[in-house]
Amino acid sequence: MFRVPVITGDRKALMPTHQANARVLIKSARTTPFFHKGIFCIRLNKWLSENIQPISIGIDPGSKKEAFTVMCEHHTLLNIQLDAVTHVKDAVEAKRNARRARRYRNTPCRKPRYKQCRRKGWVPPSTKARWDNKINPIIALKKVYPISVVVAEDVSARTMKNGKRWNKSFSPVQCGKHYFVESIKSLNLNLTLKEGWETAALRAINSLPKSKNKMDNTWEAHCVDSWVLASVPLAQTPIVNKAMIVAKPLRFHRRQLHVFQPAKGGIRKSYGSTRSFGLRRGSIVTHPKFGKCIVGGSSKGRISLHSISDNKRLTQNSKIEDIKFLCYNNWNFNFNPTR
Repeated sequence: MFRVPVITGDRKALMPTHQANARVLIKSARTTPFFHKGIFCIRLNKWLSENIQPISIGIDPGSKKEAFTVMCEHHTLLNIQLDAVTHVKDAVEAKRNARRARRYRNTPCRKPRYKQCRRKGWVPPSTKARWDNKINPIIALKKVYPISVVVAEDVSARTMKNGKRWNKSFSPVQCGKHYFVESIKSLNLNLTLKEGWETAALRAINSLPKSKNKMDNTWEAHCVDSWVLASVPLAQTPIVNKAMIVAKPLRFHRRQLHVFQPAKGGIRKSYGSTRSFGLRRGSIVTHPKFGKCIVGGSSKGRISLHSISDNKRLTQNSKIEDIKFLCYNNWNFNFNPTR
């Protein structure tokens, strides 16, 4: 079982507590339950003392899937396997083709802006989206866990000897890693990078096998690497906990002008938004019939609701007054119990 995160009234993260202890605190009105990015947490109504142990997070990056493990010296607090963001490159190309098509149509538009220089530290959109998919979970988890150390597996491309400037920008991998390192430093976290052979050695020390199927939703596929990485800065290695949350980032169409294919009569319908009657899409809400679900699109005064686990649409006719907001959310997630 995972531990329940605990924060104070001024939003300072404390050590997590056992689920049974959390139920007692909620029943005695000493704490207030709430959800943060889909994670159940409790907020202390009265904070007496502070006892914070070192907590680390291990990251196993990948091209299709990546893993995160939050761990303290005695417990594995959280295991997450997250799908990588792979749609941005195709979306940028579709946006470019639509913009060029508008240029050729007989429509008023602004003139192209020439001599636009990229600012220092610019990262390509697809690369930035991939590495933001690693940074954003750390930011979200840092708000409910007192994380102080980040241990990640190092990814690198072949570099050129004595080419400092070239080695920083010649590869999207190097650009993304530099962006990731600078972002972790801005969060006041200690970052440690480990090579792939060092991760394999840590698995051998702990006698933990690794699955060869990279697309498998099992603990041995990716979370085994993040688990051994998270145990590096800790003085005592906790017992292995294979309970895992399988998550997938939601995709939003924020500023798309219209659908690419026109309707009858050559009319292009408007498309793209992140809000439905004041609610941010992707937010977790409760419904009297469907329980906990995710906010989708809206049409004709009604809101569509989707399943949290697989984003399958449950209804299109939900009334706004029947919905109770719980928390903001950016992922679909499913819980895999201990096998």
